[in-house]
Amino acid sequence: MPVIAESRYQPPFYLFNGHLQTIVPSLLRSVPEVRYQRERVETEDSDFLDLDWSRPTGNTRDTLGIVSHGLEGDASRPYVRGMVRALNNAGFDALAWNYRSCSGEMNRLLRSYHLGDTDDLDFVIQYALSTGRYQRIFLTGFSAGGNVTLKYLGENPERVPPRVARAAVFSVPTDLKASSYQIARPENRVYMARFMKSLRAKMRQKAELLPGQVDLEGIDLLRDFPEFDARFTAPMHGFNSADEYYETASSGRYLSRIRIPTLLVNAQNDPFLAPTCYPRDVAARSPYVFLETPPAGGHVGFAEGTPDGTYYSERRAVEFLTAEVPG
Repeated sequence: MPVIAESRYQPPFYLFNGHLQTIVPSLLRSVPEVRYQRERVETEDSDFLDLDWSRPTGNTRDTLGIVSHGLEGDASRPYVRGMVRALNNAGFDALAWNYRSCSGEMNRLLRSYHLGDTDDLDFVIQYALSTGRYQRIFLTGFSAGGNVTLKYLGENPERVPPRVARAAVFSVPTDLKASSYQIARPENRVYMARFMKSLRAKMRQKAELLPGQVDLEGIDLLRDFPEFDARFTAPMHGFNSADEYYETASSGRYLSRIRIPTLLVNAQNDPFLAPTCYPRDVAARSPYVFLETPPAGGHVGFAEGTPDGTYYSERRAVEFLTAEVPG
């Protein structure tokens, strides 16, 4: 019964609530040690993905850690760089991939990315395996990237290559509809405003790239994810409605079918997550899904205040991924 009864995470004293634990790491953290080598790969639908590799000099191990970022994030975000550094320090190569439209250049097609798009993650995994260098792959993901990772592992377990060994994800909205309303609550307006500003800017870029294909009328009146997803995300990606998108893309419905050891860490004070994003019943029945719900941590936070700058999410991921017996 892989429900982890107690978490060892303790936030530093000065980060005394979920908002501070969310905001301070996002704004103030820096991980300058990581150096990326970018590679652009062409996708089968004539688009592209930008991959950021981190291969420490002299590393001869045959293991790769793939890191999936959050909504409107990219490989340069501190939480991604921190995980890349932790994987490198454990002796592994790391690959932080950027979703379509997230690498600093707008993608070519009308479609972009969404929180249930597992085909691109599968493409990245297959591409990494095609290099012939890796015999074992670990998956890590944060928030939206965690949702994509969990959905990928559970929606079609037969598609997951045998060399994908384990996964560790953090701050995951496993129920997208409930979480979309959770983040729209008044106390979360600072986060929503930031996301909506970024999403509107991308729609304007998309309209400029593809004249006549994107209707921007009233875009500044969209206030939250349900409105934005109904207007843009759902129709641009083949869904009939935002509700259908949320239902289909939510990883919670796929968790029971995961067949590799997978750690899910969701802080109880995460301001983005609805109560339905703590799937204790599924974890209690599954021999593969390990659920950890520390009282603190915020959203994609988990700072510890250690001298080396390592965060709990990074330390915990490496511990889980490399343990002889996961847990």
